[in-house]
Amino acid sequence: MKQRLRHLFYFIVLVVIDQISKYFARMTLQKNGPVSIIPGVLKLQYHENTGAVWGILTDKTEFLTVLTIILSALLFAAYFKIPQKRRYLPIQIIWVFIMAGAIGNFIDRITLKYVVDFIYFELINFPIFNLADSYLTVSSILLLILGIFYYKDEDFDFLDGLLKKKGNKEASQEEEVNEKNDESNG
Repeated sequence: MKQRLRHLFYFIVLVVIDQISKYFARMTLQKNGPVSIIPGVLKLQYHENTGAVWGILTDKTEFLTVLTIILSALLFAAYFKIPQKRRYLPIQIIWVFIMAGAIGNFIDRITLKYVVDFIYFELINFPIFNLADSYLTVSSILLLILGIFYYKDEDFDFLDGLLKKKGNKEASQEEEVNEKNDESNG
C-alpha cells in the first residue's frame, strides 16, 4: 500500500511537470515564437496537435479522448494486478510513466481540444512533441526491452483475465494440465 501511494505521488508529480511545461509553452512560445536551445539541433516551438503522437489521426479529438479513457482504464486495472514484489518494481514504475503521459495529454484534449507540443529536434526534422509523449515513448520502449530480455512469459501471468474472464470449467482444465506438467517435470 505504501508503495502504491508513492507511485501515486510520482504520477501526480509527472503530470504536474508536464502541465507546467505546456503552460510555459502556451504563455511564452505561443506569444514570442520559437526559442533555439542548440542552434540547428534543438528548438522549443509551439504547436497545437489535434491528433495523436507525431500528428497521426489529426482532428480526431473525440475518438482519441474515448480511446484514452478506455486504454487508461485498462492500464489502471493492469497496474493493480502487478504483483507487489521487488521483481516487478520496474514494471510498476514504467506503468506510472505511461499513465502520466496518457493523462497529461488527456488533460490537454479535454481542456484545450488539442495537445500542446513544443520540443522540436530540428537536426532530424523530428515531429514536435511534449514531455507526456516522452513519458509514453521511453517507458514503452523500456517495457518492450524488459519484456524481451528480463521477464519470462509466465512473469506476465498476472495479466490473465484482464480482458476476459476464464470460465470455471476452462480454468479447472488449465489447472489440471499445469499440475500434470509440474508432476512430469519433477
